[in-house]
Amino acid sequence: MSLANKLAEERRGRLAAERLLEQKQAELQAANRKLGLHARALSEEIVETRAEVQTVRDENQRVKSDLTEAHQKVEIAERRLWHSIQTIQDGFAVFDADSRLIAANDAYLSVFDGLEAVKPGVRYVEILQLLTEEGIVDIGDTTPAEWREMMLDRWQGDAPGPRVIRLWNGQYIKLIDRRGHGGDVVTLALNITDTVHYEKELKAARRKAEAASRAKSAFLANMSHEIRTPMNGVVGMAELLGDTELTGEQRMYADTIRNSGEALLAIINDVLDYSKIEAEKLVLHPEPFDLERCIHELVMLLQPSARDKGLDLLVDYDMFLPTRFEGDPGRIRQVLTNLLGNAVKFTTEGHVLVRVVGMERNPGDPAQVHVTVEDTGIGIPPDKLDHIFGEFNQVDGDHSRAFEGTGLGLAISKRLIDLMGGRIWVDSREGHGTCFGFSIPLPVAEETAPEDMSLPDWLRRAIVVDDQPVNRAILERQLDALGIQVTSCAEGSDALDRLEDTDLVLTDHNMPGMDGLELAAAIRDAGHDVPIVMLSSNTGFAEQDPARRHLAALLQRPVPRRTLFAALRGIGRAGTHEQTAPPPEVPAPHTVPTVQRAMRVLAAEDNRTNRLVFSKMVKDLDIELEFAADGQEAVALFQRLAPDIVFMDISMPGMDGCEATRRIRAQETGGRRVPMVAMTAHAMDGDADDILAAGLDHYLTKPLRKEAITERILAACPADTRPPLPAVQTSG
Repeated sequence: MSLANKLAEERRGRLAAERLLEQKQAELQAANRKLGLHARALSEEIVETRAEVQTVRDENQRVKSDLTEAHQKVEIAERRLWHSIQTIQDGFAVFDADSRLIAANDAYLSVFDGLEAVKPGVRYVEILQLLTEEGIVDIGDTTPAEWREMMLDRWQGDAPGPRVIRLWNGQYIKLIDRRGHGGDVVTLALNITDTVHYEKELKAARRKAEAASRAKSAFLANMSHEIRTPMNGVVGMAELLGDTELTGEQRMYADTIRNSGEALLAIINDVLDYSKIEAEKLVLHPEPFDLERCIHELVMLLQPSARDKGLDLLVDYDMFLPTRFEGDPGRIRQVLTNLLGNAVKFTTEGHVLVRVVGMERNPGDPAQVHVTVEDTGIGIPPDKLDHIFGEFNQVDGDHSRAFEGTGLGLAISKRLIDLMGGRIWVDSREGHGTCFGFSIPLPVAEETAPEDMSLPDWLRRAIVVDDQPVNRAILERQLDALGIQVTSCAEGSDALDRLEDTDLVLTDHNMPGMDGLELAAAIRDAGHDVPIVMLSSNTGFAEQDPARRHLAALLQRPVPRRTLFAALRGIGRAGTHEQTAPPPEVPAPHTVPTVQRAMRVLAAEDNRTNRLVFSKMVKDLDIELEFAADGQEAVALFQRLAPDIVFMDISMPGMDGCEATRRIRAQETGGRRVPMVAMTAHAMDGDADDILAAGLDHYLTKPLRKEAITERILAACPADTRPPLPAVQTSG
């Protein structure tokens, strides 16, 4: 081989070796790059792992710190809780499901006075054993075994009730146990010694208060009795004096004495009623009553006073409102008396109007009755309206003492209306009049058919003559409800010009210019035979007037609805009442008169003045009267006299009226029961029930009234005695 070939071959080998070297270097570089990348990734992973390890270490350290802090807080909470339990004065203990003591505060352990046996782990039954053996608990007459058995039975119940035990030192402990879901029991031992002593003090104070209340009631009853007893003589003698022949001046003195005595009795009644309301002793007694009749009766009682002052007393009762309700008529009458009495008292001219309306109701529901009393009196200043219903209040100012009274009437009325479940109000303008009103729920006494308001077919047109607009308005509304066409006139001369085609004239009595009787005479003089009905507040005077013959009917004002309806239905077209002729009298057969004995009356009364008053009140009666000075004498006289009626005073020395009545009732034989009437000055609520329960039949409150005594005697008159009043027919 030539050198050139050898050199070429070596050059080719060297080139191949260089290329292989370059290839290996490239591979080595690639491996280095890959190794560098892996090393870098591994380094980053190591860094991340170190970071995670550090994080875990930090979190672990934080958890340890939190656990330490939580443990410290738990220790603090436990320490504070236990410190709080230790500081309370009442005992606290916890028992496990096996009734073993887990923990107890010092107040609980102090009861055991340092007994080492009472510690955590002791059983509840062992605690009961120690309580009885050491004499810690006062078990009274119960044996220790019985007491422990009773307490253990209570402990084992699902919900043990509270139990009060008394310790040897007089302290009272109230045990309250609560069982948890796991069976553990938490016990509270409350020291209620102060509470028990306080309750004893309260009971003692209550007994004293009740005794004071009874003393107050007894004082009021006694004062009422002591005042009414002499007032019986004052009022009774004044009434008897009025029945004698007196001069005008003497009669004025007698009337003043009687009126002053009755005013004093009204004050006493107000004070008694207010004291009963204050003591919450006043009880309502509902019963059926006629509200319209009640109002008209009160108006009639006040009519003389109103007539003397020239006032018109008017009643406007809703035409479609029932009249019979269930309520306490006495208390409703008392409220109406206060309101009407005040209206008449504080009104010097004009009128007083009682208006009654009812709210719509469902069948069977109580009716909401609204009653207003309107007057044209002095009115009430605006600054006095807010306390007009207060105690002892009257309208101040120039009129404050121009009118008498206690100032209790409106306060009592408000309390009574509140007691009935109603409300009372007042509207007033000073100098222009006042309107008092109240609203109360009243059940209808009987659901009856509407009242028959049918009238004769010929009665279609009427003339109403009255100088008062309010009177005309009431009559117009009533007649319009009856289907009558009404023409109103303020004076008689105007009515005379409108008589054509008129079926009825309804006129007032007292009118300026031409009064009702003069109008009736003028109508007849003009040749008219139209029926005339006159309304008068003084029918007695009108009956004596010669012009009375011109009237078809004379009605007392205010006139109840049914009375007005009956009068209109009874009027004939010619102006006379359609009446049935009385049957002819049949002469009685001739009989030989028999001699009848006089009625025997026994009256037991210890007061000499009251005996005199009673004897004078019955002096005109044909009776045999005997007096007894006390209950024992009354019993003896009853056996000897055999009276037909007994009047029994209640408060008498020695044997009182109730005891005497019981003894008399025990002596009655053969089914004979003599009527016995209580005469008493006791007027407190409940007195009547107690007195009648002793066997008395009737109850009269002093001062006695002559009419009431006479009524009781006439009602008790036997058939075989002479009538006490010959003109009065009595029946056995």
